[in-house]
Amino acid sequence: MLIYRTVLKLRHRAYDSGRRPVAEAGVPTICVGNVTVGGTGKTPLTELILRELNGHRLAVLSRGYGRKTKGYLEVDPAGDAALYGDEPLQIARKFPDVRVVVDEDRIEGCNKIGSAVDAIVLDDAYQYRKLKASLNIVLVDYNRPVFKDSLLPFGRLRDLPERIFKADVIIVTKCPAAMSDFEKGSYAKDNLRMTGYEPADHIAYTPAGDKIHVLFATVEYQTPQPVFDGAEASWPRAERAVVISGTARNRPFIDHLAASYSLSKVFSFPDHHVFTEKDVKKFNEGIWHYPFCCYFTTEKDAQRLIGCAGLSDDVKKRLFTVPIEAKFLSSEESALFSRLLKDLEKGSI
Repeated sequence: MLIYRTVLKLRHRAYDSGRRPVAEAGVPTICVGNVTVGGTGKTPLTELILRELNGHRLAVLSRGYGRKTKGYLEVDPAGDAALYGDEPLQIARKFPDVRVVVDEDRIEGCNKIGSAVDAIVLDDAYQYRKLKASLNIVLVDYNRPVFKDSLLPFGRLRDLPERIFKADVIIVTKCPAAMSDFEKGSYAKDNLRMTGYEPADHIAYTPAGDKIHVLFATVEYQTPQPVFDGAEASWPRAERAVVISGTARNRPFIDHLAASYSLSKVFSFPDHHVFTEKDVKKFNEGIWHYPFCCYFTTEKDAQRLIGCAGLSDDVKKRLFTVPIEAKFLSSEESALFSRLLKDLEKGSI
């Protein structure tokens, strides 16, 4: 861990000092990132940004984690998750007017997207130091404070926890639905090592005295939606459920379903799991073991399940997602975030 920490410090120092070159895109770029491995809610936050900037010409650029392809690709909503990764495909299917692109070389990706858009949302690009974003947003999971975690492989940190202080905005995600200003200030002090939280401006101060906007958000579960055409709308009214989940930190999703259903079976897999023929067989056989259950999965898992050959019609008829949306805890935080997005100096935003 000490070697990893040293390498990270030297790398960041090289970029901060200018010894390594940094490029900028020709249009405003909004980076949504974190310093941990998965589970902070980047995709719901990206979708929130797309809704906020509805009406503008937008693009989302991702490396396409988990895809089996390389280089620059424009995401076709009718395509397969193996080509683009599940999260870019999810966004492309939900936002047909948004240009979704995958490229591990973010500079090349921005150059190819070009000036045909008003802004580019950079998904999970906070560690991509070669490209300087116009607005850096870092997410921190309320339940897993970065300063109480450890670097890989002993913890879930992939970057130095103090790197959150280089962001323009810190968003604490997955918060309880109600937090007082005092609780927010205490969280900032105890878990973010920031002081002087100002609820009126939603600003706190880093140990070096720099001001950063600190916002608090929660997750709202939406009405279940069918994964396949022809699904029977009555199934979500069942009393029992089967869960299929291959996402990081899926406990909140399972707990949400357990509050409304008796869970007969939970198929739990690692993050971005590629469903195999053996997995599909188990899902199909589950119909016989759990004949009165609705099947639920996450939106991200659904992108991979859609491409699974052999999934029976009986499963397709009862398979639903439970969409989630990120929501700020107060209207004031929501208004501030909207203003930050729309006040980007470059371009037409």
